[in-house]
Amino acid sequence: MTRIERRFAELSQAGRKAFVAYIMAGDPDRDTSAAVLKGLPDAGVDVIELGIPFTDPMADGPTIQAAGQRALEAGMTLAGVLDMVREFRRGDDITPIVLMGYYNPIHAMGVDRFLDAAKDAGADGLIVVDLPPEEDEELCLPAQAAGLNFIRLATPTTDDARLPKVLQNTSGFVYYVSITGITGAAAAQAADVAPEVARIKTGTNLPVVVGFGIRTPEAAREIASVADGAVVGSAIVKLIGEGRNPEEVLAFVAGLAGGAHRA
Repeated sequence: MTRIERRFAELSQAGRKAFVAYIMAGDPDRDTSAAVLKGLPDAGVDVIELGIPFTDPMADGPTIQAAGQRALEAGMTLAGVLDMVREFRRGDDITPIVLMGYYNPIHAMGVDRFLDAAKDAGADGLIVVDLPPEEDEELCLPAQAAGLNFIRLATPTTDDARLPKVLQNTSGFVYYVSITGITGAAAAQAADVAPEVARIKTGTNLPVVVGFGIRTPEAAREIASVADGAVVGSAIVKLIGEGRNPEEVLAFVAGLAGGAHRA
């Protein structure tokens, strides 16, 4: 059982919903990013998504694109991201970490080398947004063989014909993208999300967490109430981009986590 699977089993047993937080590794610099990362569990974060900066983040909105650019300019690399995970694990061997990004940096490192390094560092799962199910042999299946969950995204445009393919080799949890378009765009609506979560659950026993368009504790509560958890990324990254210190960022995260946990 991976840390991700264990965490969701514990939450289910306790009757609680998950709060998942995304930050970009190395944004705005390594030390600040590491301080935020280290503080996320105490702020109530159940699962951490750690972004891998990339030069062409086509699925991301302006907020996360800018975060990736700041991280790259500060010298963050894929190897540096794994070093951050390794450093985090020295103080926390429980909280799951999902690495989220694009395939190019992984391909450049080499899949086998990357998977060995990610597992050794203490990563638990991967979200690679530009690898469709048709490319599962490229990374998804090797990752799962290495003991890493491979988390797939479903969207409002994932119809009933496509959904089984999306769910086929997914593990850990399913990430439902609540709105069409790029990250940080519109606001998520629980009334729209609820039937989609129910539809996904007809095809899988995995937890379904919902992200995109969640900016407030109340929104986190509303979305988590119709799913297994809520994900917030852009709203957190926006504060970091404004130059807020780690304490301010973590206080904001704690409010969002409190909202999700009240669901």
